[in-house]
Amino acid sequence: MDGTLLRKDKTVSERTKKAIDDAREKGVTVVLATGRPIDGVTRYLEELDMYGENDYVLSYNGGLVLKTKDREPICKIGLTGEDLHYLYEVSKDLGVNIHAFSETKGLITPKNSKYTEVEANINNIKINIEDFNKLEKEHSIIKIMMIDEEEVLQKAVDNLPKEVYDKYTVVRSTPYFLEFLNKEVNKGVGVEMLAKHMGITLDQVITMGDAGNDLQMIECAGMGVAMGNAFEEVKKAANYITDTNENDGVAKAIEHLVLNS
Repeated sequence: MDGTLLRKDKTVSERTKKAIDDAREKGVTVVLATGRPIDGVTRYLEELDMYGENDYVLSYNGGLVLKTKDREPICKIGLTGEDLHYLYEVSKDLGVNIHAFSETKGLITPKNSKYTEVEANINNIKINIEDFNKLEKEHSIIKIMMIDEEEVLQKAVDNLPKEVYDKYTVVRSTPYFLEFLNKEVNKGVGVEMLAKHMGITLDQVITMGDAGNDLQMIECAGMGVAMGNAFEEVKKAANYITDTNENDGVAKAIEHLVLNS
């Protein structure tokens, strides 16, 4: 969504809205797929009128797939407080800030930081200061994030223990966000689960994205579309490259692949 559907000012262009409406008129199901929590997507679901009986949203990078109308889960795969305890110690060793999304407590962090505030502002949610060490091992966590300045986070990425990659799905969604999910979770898995639920094959799916957390989703679909502003690894994996998010890339892809085909 960010860097794909949304422009830098976090708005959806009129051309993109029209392309989405026209595709839906042709019977195409359009689904927002994002690393954001559901509350961070609500305003766009409302703006695009995506609260029908057969509308869905893929949130937390595939960790939670819902029907938008009643928030009925199609797929939910998360982490635990034990994972948070472990990654909290790793973050301290690496010297980076950390926050997480708890199923019951929302956005939690042991101390506030610049990029936790960025996360809260983007999603219009509250920051809750929480002692991670006091959370129960069984506490339900949806995703964990290390957040910091780009150069600080890059150094952390370079020094992450191999066992972290063995235990979790690790994705860099922005230069200042490094996300940790259940090993079985990524946007590609979310797309596969939703396609199965809808009774369609992956060959019938078009996905669009720009960042590292979009890679598996681009690879698994019958038609993977990379934005003009996408990471190079995403462009290499794509079947088609459209324009940038600032230049109606999503609208142009829909027009070319759906409306004019």
